[in-house]
Amino acid sequence: MEYKIVADSSCDLNEELKSKMEVSLVPFRIDIDKASFIDDENIDMKNLISTMKASPNPIKSSCPSPGDFKERYVDADSVFVVTISKELSGAYNSAILARDMMLEEMKEKFIHVFNSRSASVGETLTAIKIKECIEKKMPNEQIVEKVEQYIDDMKTFFISDDLSNLIKNGRISKTQGLIANILNIKPIMKATDDGNIESVEKIRGSKKAFKRLAELIAESGVKFEERILAISHTNALQKALDIKEDLAGLKFKDVVIVETKGLSAVYVNDGGIIVSY
Repeated sequence: MEYKIVADSSCDLNEELKSKMEVSLVPFRIDIDKASFIDDENIDMKNLISTMKASPNPIKSSCPSPGDFKERYVDADSVFVVTISKELSGAYNSAILARDMMLEEMKEKFIHVFNSRSASVGETLTAIKIKECIEKKMPNEQIVEKVEQYIDDMKTFFISDDLSNLIKNGRISKTQGLIANILNIKPIMKATDDGNIESVEKIRGSKKAFKRLAELIAESGVKFEERILAISHTNALQKALDIKEDLAGLKFKDVVIVETKGLSAVYVNDGGIIVSY
């Protein structure tokens, strides 16, 4: 039986993971004023970041269409799909519609769409878990059960060192943003159980915020030795390495560091960090 993993382009991967996982990524489109970016392997991240910084206007993203997903479902007997939280985007609904369309044509095919209830490395970890289950030759229904439980247990935090995108896109009010900038406040955010975003703590100063993030992870009380720590960053490799070092004592099973592509960079902006485990 041939298997395939499909994900939207919020699933951030490094070169090693791309080679090992063979995830088929379906790109978002990002629009900033008159500039459009396709969030695929050819995206110019430096240009995207500079364009975001130069624009005072909201940044718009368009999720893949059902047709975009359906094209990726064709060439495998069993297809496992991972999307960004359905509370943040329409990608999950597009993937579901594509599944229904495909199953009308090919009833023998197996397609399951996972709502990661996360983004970026939350999707990455979900895809890694799917791959592990496939390699163990689990039946499709067991893969679904194991991965859904994995998503239930997963935790995701992020820090936007630059709040301007959150302000422009209305996730932080202009007044709150002004106060935060004046006081150098860096909110630590997390994914909720249903896949929304909420503020955990507001810390003065970037270094203190990242140190506090490490403390919150350490305090979460999970079995770290059974989990992979995944860190994505937007133009902030040293911060990612610092967090890895701060958490070295927790003895995670493995640590994965990736650089964000377009959509994740829109959420956390230049200098931002996302952590999932």
